[in-house]
Amino acid sequence: MTRIKRGYIARRRRTKIRLFASSFRGAHSRLTRTITQQKIRTLVSAHRDRDRQKRNFRCLWITRINAVIRDSENKVFYSYSRFIHNLYKGQLLLNRKILAQIAISNINSLYMISNDIIK
Repeated sequence: MTRIKRGYIARRRRTKIRLFASSFRGAHSRLTRTITQQKIRTLVSAHRDRDRQKRNFRCLWITRINAVIRDSENKVFYSYSRFIHNLYKGQLLLNRKILAQIAISNINSLYMISNDIIK
């Protein structure tokens, strides 16, 4: 019986997977079955951490706003929750990202906003 030579399709598929895992360490970048398992884990982690990153940034923005609002030097002795509540009551719809950037770069503008809310 003559020998049948396999095509290149399977090798091309494995090479593509290996290129994805080229930066992994040890067997995770060399053995096909391990590479496949590691690729699944990597993609699951990436998907999970994209949501977690949004959560972490929102937490960071809230912390920054709260720190500036509660600062003892300014004349506004607010808590974060009262500040946001009054923002919504005053219909000043600024998201937390923008408020945190204002708090870092231009504190006086944030004080003007908070004083505007009080009146």
